[in-house]
Amino acid sequence: MKKIMTVLAIALAIAGSTTVQAHESEAKHGGIVKTAGDLSFELVNKDGKTTIYVDDHGKDLPMTGGSGTLTVLKGTEKTVFPLTPGGANTLVAKDGVKLEAGNKVVAAVVFPDKATSNVRFSIK
Repeated sequence: MKKIMTVLAIALAIAGSTTVQAHESEAKHGGIVKTAGDLSFELVNKDGKTTIYVDDHGKDLPMTGGSGTLTVLKGTEKTVFPLTPGGANTLVAKDGVKLEAGNKVVAAVVFPDKATSNVRFSIK
């Protein structure tokens, strides 16, 4: 009986110590997807417009009343753009954001309930 309990204890210890692997959601709009907590953020830069789509487990998260900033790091150069609601589940940088390979982007998102989240993207 002691052997069975020992084996069971070891099995539970191993099962409890496994690392949970986070996975990025698929890009729905052709952008770069990162997760923070239970939320997915997709950064899309098309036609001179930069948009962040926000979803919660695949469902659009309304961003009306939300805001934030988009910080673009290019070497030692840092440029900050305001993010405003763009309708439905989006925040939009209305200024001409130019993203290039090698840039790092940090989105500081303020949700309508005033909770915050920071998300990092690397442009490839």
